[in-house]
Amino acid sequence: MSEHKDLRPRLYADTAFWGMTATQLFGAFNDNLFKQLMLLLAVPVGVGSVFEQDQQGLGTIVFSLPFVLFSGYAGFLADRFSKQPIIVLAKVVEIGVMLLGLGAFLCYAQTGYTGLLVVLFLMGTQSAFFGPPKYGILPEMLRTEDLPRANGILVMTTFLAIIFGTAAAGLLGDAFLDPDTPLELTAHRMWIGSAFCIGIAVVGTVTSLLVRWVPPAQADLRFRWSALTMPPESRRVLRQDPPLLMAILATCVFWLVSGVAIQAINSLGLVQLGVGKLKTSIMTAIIGLGIALGAVLAGKMCRGRANPRVVKIGAWGLVLLFVLLALSRPGGVHVLGYAGSLVALVLTGIAAGFFAIPVQVLIQARPPDGLKGRMIAVMNQTNFFAIMMSGFVYYGFDWIVEGMGWPRSAIFAMMAVLLLPVAACYRLPDEA
Repeated sequence: MSEHKDLRPRLYADTAFWGMTATQLFGAFNDNLFKQLMLLLAVPVGVGSVFEQDQQGLGTIVFSLPFVLFSGYAGFLADRFSKQPIIVLAKVVEIGVMLLGLGAFLCYAQTGYTGLLVVLFLMGTQSAFFGPPKYGILPEMLRTEDLPRANGILVMTTFLAIIFGTAAAGLLGDAFLDPDTPLELTAHRMWIGSAFCIGIAVVGTVTSLLVRWVPPAQADLRFRWSALTMPPESRRVLRQDPPLLMAILATCVFWLVSGVAIQAINSLGLVQLGVGKLKTSIMTAIIGLGIALGAVLAGKMCRGRANPRVVKIGAWGLVLLFVLLALSRPGGVHVLGYAGSLVALVLTGIAAGFFAIPVQVLIQARPPDGLKGRMIAVMNQTNFFAIMMSGFVYYGFDWIVEGMGWPRSAIFAMMAVLLLPVAACYRLPDEA
């Protein structure tokens, strides 16, 4: 095994790693462009709004549900077969989903918002099958000492894609959709953006061919219905490895709060600050810039191991920054305003990167080799269950804010309370 590792290319000279990075980047761009556009359409602003009440939670639930339903089976496939062809096949499917997205906008007058929700569900399904091989292939394809830097680069480029994809959604929304005109009369204009997404999916499929083939982690693995939830082997590993279990639970809370954060930022920008779709999307995207910076810094600070101090800095940073973003003056005037919120959101992203990277390294490194794909699937399944629940949590927070007459920024204070137990109690093991 050591000889095999010694023969692997070094990270920065590894074409397969850069192919995987580019593939993930293009996929994240498409996911976030379409998802952010759906969320913007769900916020009631102007007479052209689809809904009378904020329905961002619905889009979040629809996109997350496939991860809850299919991540277990996706993890089984990632361990039973070579991860490389699954990655390529998932990218081919993405092209088909983007074609359906084009059709959903062209036929919006007939299919309405429901047609877009169907496409969003299919996008989530494609991503659910892409996730386990994408993350599971890294420890099989790369040197162990390169994993923290590789994860940092992958997360950095992913969130750069989120920045551009989210900002592009706002740009398209402001360019082609008029808030004072019913969506049925303007949605067909979005075919231009959908056609661009199809091109991005094609390029991502080409870059996926650069990913190096790896042998199946467990070629004799048989399918069991328990794979659709959590296989017995995964439950056994989690029972025997409390630090791994706590890491997965910590990421659940992190992604629950993150899911609420995206919806809260959209609501803050469109409703309380009133800055329009493009500037609101820049607010949502700018947090990705911070995460990209935080991911790279965390990768360097970890130095080949999961560093508990970095996690603590990240968790407390998130709590304090959420409190800062929550502050409003009497009359609902936001203390930070638009420019101040941008700075705070960059710092929030950096703190999120500090928290996420060391925990992700631990989850990738601790499971046995034959279980890595299924354990990544468990992580995906639980994380996206948390993101799905964030849709319901956001509905609850929205109900409280509306009922109490509080400004939209008050949701950030509730998010700080949610994350406080993790910041106060969770600690990564020193030997991680």
